[in-house]
Amino acid sequence: MTQRVQIEYCTQCRWLPRAAWLAQELLTTFETELTELSLKPGTGGVFIVRVDDEVVWDRRVQGFPEPTAVKKLVRDRVAPGKSLGHSDK
Repeated sequence: MTQRVQIEYCTQCRWLPRAAWLAQELLTTFETELTELSLKPGTGGVFIVRVDDEVVWDRRVQGFPEPTAVKKLVRDRVAPGKSLGHSDK
């Protein structure tokens, strides 16, 4: 089963470092569950996290994500039984 995560970020806002850091966090946490993680350059203040084309986080609605919040949303879709350790508390 394909488990793809995409992080779309605003190049005008210079959010690549933030997107890359979040990508690293997700790849470290879900190194065996994810088959692909991509960074998609965008514009207009976009910062959206998608799992298999489903939006799980949109900065315009929810603000900037804490890694723990995104990890829980990704986990619920790609590895529902997985413990996130201290992040679950």
